[in-house]
Amino acid sequence: MVRLLLADERLGSALRSRHGVKLAGVPERRHFRAVSGPSSNPIPRTATAALVLLTAVNMLNYIDRYVVPAVFESLKRSPMAPSDTQLGLLMSGFLVVYTLTAPLFGRLGDTRNRPRVLAAGVALWSAATALGGVARSYIGLLVARMAVGVGEAAYGTVGPSLLADLYPVERRGRAFSIFFMAIPVGAALGYMLGGFVDHHWGWRRVFFVAGAPGLLAAFLLLALRDPARGAHDAVAVSPRPEAWSFRSTYAALLRNRVYVLTILGYAAYTFALGGIAAWMPPFLERVRGLSGPAATVRFGGIVVATGLLGTYAGGWLGDRLLARTRAAYLWLSGIATLGAAPLFYLSLASPAPAVYWSAVVGAQLLMFASTGPINSVIVNIVPVHIRASAVALSIFTIHALGDVPSPFLVGVIADARSLALGVLILPVAALVGGLIWSYAATIPAAPRR
Repeated sequence: MVRLLLADERLGSALRSRHGVKLAGVPERRHFRAVSGPSSNPIPRTATAALVLLTAVNMLNYIDRYVVPAVFESLKRSPMAPSDTQLGLLMSGFLVVYTLTAPLFGRLGDTRNRPRVLAAGVALWSAATALGGVARSYIGLLVARMAVGVGEAAYGTVGPSLLADLYPVERRGRAFSIFFMAIPVGAALGYMLGGFVDHHWGWRRVFFVAGAPGLLAAFLLLALRDPARGAHDAVAVSPRPEAWSFRSTYAALLRNRVYVLTILGYAAYTFALGGIAAWMPPFLERVRGLSGPAATVRFGGIVVATGLLGTYAGGWLGDRLLARTRAAYLWLSGIATLGAAPLFYLSLASPAPAVYWSAVVGAQLLMFASTGPINSVIVNIVPVHIRASAVALSIFTIHALGDVPSPFLVGVIADARSLALGVLILPVAALVGGLIWSYAATIPAAPRR
């Protein structure tokens, strides 16, 4: 069924209020378009195929990212002999570049052909990953990893924007959960692939094996069509995204209170998850006494299992609860993360294997439950033509305040005191993230004008 939205000023005002964005200084959007009907309509095969491809490429994204912690100990024993602070900087340096270039790609994603932007980004990050395998010094390896950040910024900002225009709001939580299942699966495969290849052929081969598949994926992305922006949203749609200037776009986002709180909570969450992703394999090896391959394979297996189950369950439950409250995604994310914090602490503080392994599983399940819902919040509460910019600002914030400083700070504490002490700052960040999201869920919707 198709509903025609009339070009009525009162309706446009109400719609803008419903999304919680005050658009002062932004051109009025007087052009409206037909939008798709109820969520019972079948999803086109092209949308399903695009979701599969985007998810597969996102998995390669996280494989390339997390092969690095898997070779931390081998790098430490290599002629480079980096300190723990320098090892942490390999993750933080990559994320600095990723964070700084995200706003640029956000603007390109709002105004240019999105599959082409995605393909260029994937090709760049894959080539840069392979270059890490020929680095002859720590600085050379750091520069290669920072170049990976440029390519991944293109994919991280534009991919969710394109995906949002393939699915209606009522199914978006599940679609995003599938897309973001690539995080735990890709991270786990990065640990396991990195550990396996490093053990048999050395750390340099790890970067070659991780980087090659992305070059093929870049060509496949060029075959995707770029869907109309706002195709599944019952909102007024401007035919000229350029009407949103850079300044007006980010001013509108910063006036959106729920959006700001969402990404601040996401930053604390990312601080915790980024730190554990970077340091858990070395922690298991140094503090718990596991061998290198055992640490990467066992932790990687837990990440895969809990990531798949937790991420999909969170998206499914969020979509079900959305019929009861518009704040369902935030409530689910806040409560799940608050529940994860004490388990997170036990997984790092308890010396008993039965306790810390059980706590790892519980904490990971609850942390991953937030992934789909919270990313759905980010694209649902902003105007459709600035979604890529909204994702870009989110990426900038969560990494600048989250997993850019956390691996580095844990490394600094590890050098000064011990790794066992350094990782204990991470559960505190998870607690803060859960509190912020729970508070954001209590904020009422903006009144209709």
